[in-house]
Amino acid sequence: MVIGTWNLQNLSRPGAGPGTPKDEAAYEAKLDGLASTVNRLDPVLLGVQEVLDPKALDDLVERLDGHWHVLLSEHPDRAPHHPIRVGFLSRRPMKRLADATAFPKRLLPVQSGDGGGTIHAMGRGVLAVEIEPAAGHRLTAAVCHLKSKLLKFPDAQHPGRDRFDTDDEGERARVGAYAIFRRGAEAAAVRALADKLLGGQGDTRDVAVLGDFNDGPKAATTQILYGPPGSQLDHPRGAARPDPGDAMRLWNLAPLIKENAFSRVFEGEKELIDHILVSHSVLARVKKVFTGAGEPLESTGEQPKAGKQPSDHAPVLAELAY
Repeated sequence: MVIGTWNLQNLSRPGAGPGTPKDEAAYEAKLDGLASTVNRLDPVLLGVQEVLDPKALDDLVERLDGHWHVLLSEHPDRAPHHPIRVGFLSRRPMKRLADATAFPKRLLPVQSGDGGGTIHAMGRGVLAVEIEPAAGHRLTAAVCHLKSKLLKFPDAQHPGRDRFDTDDEGERARVGAYAIFRRGAEAAAVRALADKLLGGQGDTRDVAVLGDFNDGPKAATTQILYGPPGSQLDHPRGAARPDPGDAMRLWNLAPLIKENAFSRVFEGEKELIDHILVSHSVLARVKKVFTGAGEPLESTGEQPKAGKQPSDHAPVLAELAY
C-alpha cells in the first residue's frame, strides 16, 4: 500500500483571493490535474495541506477513482483571509484520534511580531487518525503543516493586510526570527503528539508523521520531530543497528528517494520540504519512497500565485508492505 503527503496549494473554488483559481476554467483544470495525479499514484492514505475550502475538496474527491473517506482538521489557520487546514483522504475507514494545536505546557508563548504579541498554539491543527491497512494491523498517522518560511510584513498603509517585502533590513531579520520561533514551537507541538502516538512502543507500533514541514531534512525544526538523535537513514551508524532510542524515534524516509528528491522549486532552487517520518516498526515495511509530480515543477517565489500546474508542490509517497 502507498501512503503520502501533498500540499494542494490553496485548494478553493474560484475567486477566493491570491493563489487561488481566478475563474471556473482554471478551477476545473486544477481539479483535473490533482485528480489525475492521485488516481495515477493510487495511495491508500494521503495527508493533504492547504485545503482553503472544504467544498473544493469534496469536488476533488468526486473526481477520484473508487470510494474515499475524508477527515479534515477543525482548526484552520487563524488568518481570516486564508483559513487553510490539513486533512486526510483514505481508501480505508478512519478513526479520528487527535486534532491538536496547543504548544507543550512548558513551552512559553512565542513572540509573533514587533508589537510584542505572542502565540501559544499552532497556526493550524495537526490531525491524527488510525486506519487498518490490513487485517490485524493498525497504522496511526498524523498530518501537519508547519509555519511557512514566507515572510510577511505589516502594511502600515493598509491595517490588517501584509506586504511580502521590506526595505528595512532590521525588520526583515526580526520577522525572519519570529517565523523560526513559531515553526520551532509548532515542531515541538507535533513532536509532543508523536510521543503520545508512539507511547514508547515505536518498535512495535506503526506510526507515521507526514506533511509540509516547510524546511529540509537537516533543518533544526525538522530534526525536532525525529526524537532521539542518531540512527537516521543517512547517519554514519545507520538505522539497522538497534539502540535505546528506537522505541521513540521517527525516521525521515527522504534518503530513500532515488530520483527527483525535491517537492518544491523556490526561486529556481530545488527543495525537499514535504516529508514522511515513520516509527521503527514501519521502517521495516518500506519498499520504495518517491515523489510523484506528473511533470517538472514550476518555480515559485515570495508572492503567492496560482500557476499552470495544479500545485506548486510535488506529492511525497512511500510504498509499504502489509
